[in-house]
Amino acid sequence: MDIPALSMALSQTKTLGDVGTALLSKSLDMAKEQGAEMASMIDSAAMELSVNPAVGSNIDILV
Repeated sequence: MDIPALSMALSQTKTLGDVGTALLSKSLDMAKEQGAEMASMIDSAAMELSVNPAVGSNIDILV
């Protein structure tokens, strides 16, 4: 049994797990920020509709 190699493998596994958790945390934070930005864009689009109610309210569909 190679104790030093086992110790290094366990340490590397722990480090990779920690890095994965940190990356997941960052991606969740980015998703929250993007969701908030999207909500503000939707709100600003609603504001545009209230200023010009005729713009964008009709869709012409040709078959």
